[in-house]
Amino acid sequence: MSLVYSTDFGRACPGCGQPVAQCACKAKARPAGDGIVRVRRETAGRKGKGVTAIHGLPLDDAALAALAKQLKAACGSGGTAKDGVVEIQGDHLETVVRWLQARPEGWTVKRAGG
Repeated sequence: MSLVYSTDFGRACPGCGQPVAQCACKAKARPAGDGIVRVRRETAGRKGKGVTAIHGLPLDDAALAALAKQLKAACGSGGTAKDGVVEIQGDHLETVVRWLQARPEGWTVKRAGG
């Protein structure tokens, strides 16, 4: 039987027993992509509201959240980073592509979709 909750630190990871915020076993690595960052506009599941989605960034969750924050400031819009995808509210394709290409990491950035 494993520890689920502790009054000392709250929820515990069932795998390693550490606090959920400090869990190392749940930090799952994303599969390596083809090295191309793809930027596209998506509306599916958003009641017609469009977002600019950035897929294929080779970053962990913390770096992805920091990059999303910088992108949101550059676009002057809201957004989120979840499941390895950065979503920026609105149609900011050209701004995001130019911003990512100017980064020193040297990513190959492509505009995907129609």
